[in-house]
Amino acid sequence: MRYRLLGNTGLRVSELCLGTMTFGEEWGWGSPQQESRVIYDHFREAGGNFIDTANVYTTGTSEKFLGEFMQGHRQEIVLTTKYTNSWPGRDPNAAGNHRKSMMQAVEASLARLRTDYIDLYLLHIWDRMTPIEEVMRAFDDLVRQGKILYAGVSDMPAWLVARGNTLAELRGWSPFINLQIEYSLIQRTVERDLLPMARALGIGVTAWSPLAGGQLTGKYKQGLQAAGDARYASPMMQHRYSDDERRKAVIDAVVQVAGEAGRSPAQVAIGWVLGQNVIPIIGARRLDQFEDNLAAATLTLTPEQLRKLDEVSKVELGFPHDMVNSEFVRSLTTAGLHASIVGAS
Repeated sequence: MRYRLLGNTGLRVSELCLGTMTFGEEWGWGSPQQESRVIYDHFREAGGNFIDTANVYTTGTSEKFLGEFMQGHRQEIVLTTKYTNSWPGRDPNAAGNHRKSMMQAVEASLARLRTDYIDLYLLHIWDRMTPIEEVMRAFDDLVRQGKILYAGVSDMPAWLVARGNTLAELRGWSPFINLQIEYSLIQRTVERDLLPMARALGIGVTAWSPLAGGQLTGKYKQGLQAAGDARYASPMMQHRYSDDERRKAVIDAVVQVAGEAGRSPAQVAIGWVLGQNVIPIIGARRLDQFEDNLAAATLTLTPEQLRKLDEVSKVELGFPHDMVNSEFVRSLTTAGLHASIVGAS
């Protein structure tokens, strides 16, 4: 396993992140404790140190398992967990991005994880109502208290992430150092704004669902998930893949490249994400699935294979990106000298 610096920090994390949404069986499709422990140990033996969970994963069981697994080597783990979400109930403040939700959630996570600090604490999803100033100040308070070391964010629009980090820089607060997004050969719309924003601001990027909910494993070719994969797919993802023709073309290309490389389709899909300077979050219900995904770290795709995958999966960037990238506009904005300007994109 190789390591990368996470964003504009000196924090060293493995180039693959272990996702533990499958740790626990409360949702009907996860792994029991023994199998989860085997996967966890295998990840560490391969050199992995970057682990992702959340307070709601398997109703807290994922965090509880990790709290037990980390005993004796907690300092070697770069531990990520998240707050925001709660299952429906009677308390309107049990969920959300606001300070009360954050403070209650972090104390509960610390108890389940059996630790006194969290390396990277993420806002899980934008609630569309809490002011970003409140979020950034509350994160900074947790850093100053030593309960978290770094703050991050998942599933939030680029403009709001950028505003949050601008406020943090202006006021001397702790910034977001990690952005977690859905990213795969099937879901590339984040290339419009989220990825360019993260790169411009020095925010490290981790990708959930690099296999598009199992679609890029090559288990099926007709755009329909097998029953087991359908149960595994997150409800948040099931509406996102309506373009069946494009999706089938992407899956076909991944299977073809996998055949050429003598690797599995899953390794090709994860390897492509790695090649975008993004850290894939990988997980599985069984050790054999996890071992296959983990082997993506040893895959090097050829330029021709990368070109093939890029061409079949690319998305339109839309306005204003397509307009400002056109040759006509480039000529206008550089007085016809675009090719002569060093550093012009």
